Amino acid sequence: MITGADGRVLAVRRRDNGHWESPGGVLELEESVYDGLRREVEEETGLLVEAGELTGVYENLARGVVALVFRCEVLSGSPRPTAESAEVAWLTVAEVRERMAEVYAVRVLDALSDRSDRPAVRSHDGRRVTS
Repeated sequence: MITGADGRVLAVRRRDNGHWESPGGVLELEESVYDGLRREVEEETGLLVEAGELTGVYENLARGVVALVFRCEVLSGSPRPTAESAEVAWLTVAEVRERMAEVYAVRVLDALSDRSDRPAVRSHDGRRVTS
């Protein structure tokens, strides 16, 4: 998750399904978590980033997928649409709640909360947060 100086959060509207989400994706075989994070963010936003604090772990019970969410710092670049992202925008918290599906919005909201003691750990069924 990438935040701007004004507290807005960087989000992408995916080309494949039109959904708003934080930048992210799936690791390639033999790719480290951090290398995959940098690659996915660059592919979706054009930004080069460095991973910071792990803010959450999210299990999709329906698909057997676990997503990790990190706060990231922008090292260089300007956000722009890419082959994977039809739109890239800085969203307010209200816009995150309005535009993102619950299972993606909760990741942003958890990352913005003051959970300095430990990352959020949640499960969902693909549509709704279950824990």
